[in-house]
Amino acid sequence: MKMKEPMTSPLLNVQDLSISFLQGGKETLAVDRVSFSVEKGKTLALVGESGSGKSITALSILRLLPPSAHHPSGRIQFSGRDILKMDDAELRGVRGARISMVFQEPMTSLNPLHSIERQIGEILELHGMRDHGQRRARVVELLAEVGIPDPAQRLGAYPHELSGGQRQRVMIAMALANKPDLLIADEPTTALDVTVQAQILVLLDRLRKTYHMAMLFITHDLGLVRRIADDVCVMQRGEIVEAGSTAEVFSAPRHPYTRALLVAEPSGAANPARPDAPIVLQADDLRVWFPIRQGFMRRVVGHVKAVDGVSLTMREGETVGVVGESGSGKTTLGLALLRLTRSEGPIVYMGRRIDGATAREMRPLRRNMQIVFQDPFGSLSPRMSVAEIVAEGLAIHRPGLSLDEQREIVAAALNETGLDPSTMDRYPHEFSGGQRQRISIARAIVLEPRLVVLDEPTSALDMSIQAQIVDLLRDLQARRALAYLFISHDLKVVKALAAQVIVMRNGKVVEQGPAAEIFSSPRHEYTRALFAAAFRVEAEGQKNSAK
Repeated sequence: MKMKEPMTSPLLNVQDLSISFLQGGKETLAVDRVSFSVEKGKTLALVGESGSGKSITALSILRLLPPSAHHPSGRIQFSGRDILKMDDAELRGVRGARISMVFQEPMTSLNPLHSIERQIGEILELHGMRDHGQRRARVVELLAEVGIPDPAQRLGAYPHELSGGQRQRVMIAMALANKPDLLIADEPTTALDVTVQAQILVLLDRLRKTYHMAMLFITHDLGLVRRIADDVCVMQRGEIVEAGSTAEVFSAPRHPYTRALLVAEPSGAANPARPDAPIVLQADDLRVWFPIRQGFMRRVVGHVKAVDGVSLTMREGETVGVVGESGSGKTTLGLALLRLTRSEGPIVYMGRRIDGATAREMRPLRRNMQIVFQDPFGSLSPRMSVAEIVAEGLAIHRPGLSLDEQREIVAAALNETGLDPSTMDRYPHEFSGGQRQRISIARAIVLEPRLVVLDEPTSALDMSIQAQIVDLLRDLQARRALAYLFISHDLKVVKALAAQVIVMRNGKVVEQGPAAEIFSSPRHEYTRALFAAAFRVEAEGQKNSAK
């Protein structure tokens, strides 16, 4: 009689892994004795805030860490072999073939100078597919599999010609090119709209089942974990503080940090505007059309209608939220209202028409109209100290201030945004993502503006930091009577901050009105689809936890 076979060992088994970095002669421990395993056909989620060590751990699995990193302890067993002990030839056979990775930002991961066909084809050729015809057929097959429409027609497309969701699908196609046993997905949906995010999650889960592969899913969003992962490890400051099945961890979290993450999301109600509050800005039938030129003479053959007939009113102390998918015209609307891009249609600021104002006429008004961008690291000069960054506007709009007076005002702005004024001589890279966003907000409020455009200011931040920034923005608005135009695809944040909501699609307003009414009973089918995508994860997670 044949003996019963023992249980198979996990595909990936990380044991007692530590990672440290040597900088300036000092060794810093980033990951401390981490252990976990991933079984074939299963999904394990590594969850934690920025700096917790989750991405470093993932990069270590493929030995993609910089030379300054080393492993004081640990093993990374993959199919019974220790990756840390593999020679270069064996490692090349694993990377991209048996283990593949999808990164957070496809635009920086894809080569802007190479077509989609060439980038996917290079991976196939590197791992043995020499025939050009076979490669092309496989590329078309992969693009179809990840949901790229008309894949044969998109072979010659370049990354900038694709939407954010399509670029992420191309990254997934590249990762699946050689049918890997393990897929590492590092924050693959963070920068995507809610509807596209939902599509990518469904796609990843379907492909995992189709290929019967294991997946290591890295995220700071516990809502996504509820939907896609079988098991979860929660990381804090380089250590795993809690691990178990997703259902167990979500229904009965044991560690305080896990419990804090589960409740860390923007909450509270928007600041209501007084009915008699003065109108700060008003626009009527605003249009931003970009010409499409063709032919040798570059004749205009059509227009891209980025903003097409938008009307809105913003009152003192009120937040108007603008939601919609990428390409809907949200950011272009904000830039047009600030007169940073050309538009047509009346724009009235504090009773004065500014749509026809020259740059010289607009300059005195600039101190009253500020903007905070999505990526705080990209919008802060790495060569300037925090004091110089925040004081830059003061030097332009209040040139009579002495250096000491400037620093005093900067210190007050930093203090008001929750930063230690003693850090003003440090540089942006010395701060966390949440702190950098506070610096951006301090730079905007230091001139005491009446209107602030907030362009996706929380999308790149952890959940707990998002909640802190939302609380900060509400507090500043209440104290300074600020008018906000809050642009976002994160409807939970909009719900916590906006009193009025505008829903945009393809440059047009499909729904507009009080936030409470729109969130409780959306009328337009597109709004209902956005809300379904945004809140489906939460509803499914609560349903799974109840089981």
